[in-house]
Amino acid sequence: MSSRSSIGTFGMLMSVLAALALTIMPLPAAIESFRPDWIMMMLIYWAIVAPQKYSVGTAWLVGIVMDVAQGTMLGQHALTMCLIVFVTIRFHLQMRVFPLTQLTLTVMAMLCVYQFLLFWINGVAGVTAPAIVYWGPVITGTLIWPVLSMFMNGLRFRR
Repeated sequence: MSSRSSIGTFGMLMSVLAALALTIMPLPAAIESFRPDWIMMMLIYWAIVAPQKYSVGTAWLVGIVMDVAQGTMLGQHALTMCLIVFVTIRFHLQMRVFPLTQLTLTVMAMLCVYQFLLFWINGVAGVTAPAIVYWGPVITGTLIWPVLSMFMNGLRFRR
């Protein structure tokens, strides 16, 4: 990272902890299905911005914590987060130069793949849920991504 960037490892950890808090915070039942994938969006952001510090291993650890926090099948989120972060790191140089609208559409595609993988794993395990549980977070995550990206960029370059 350049000397202009000042957030560091502590800031990365705090942003992931804040995303975890937003993920496990209770919401009314009417809007629970539209909770954005805060942790996945934060992992994508850090994989684009600092792939040398924030890699697939970090995604695996965060995924295991997510599985334990939500009481889902152990390894489900870890596997899917690792795959998405791997693809993000693989193409992070191309994604860095995307305009915000194109980056938002790319993040939407990654969130769709993430939700599809969760859907597939749950289907194999025999867990059923309405379609809105899988696709609601994609819609809200796509709408929130530009704001989250600009907010995190502002924090990252703040002195």
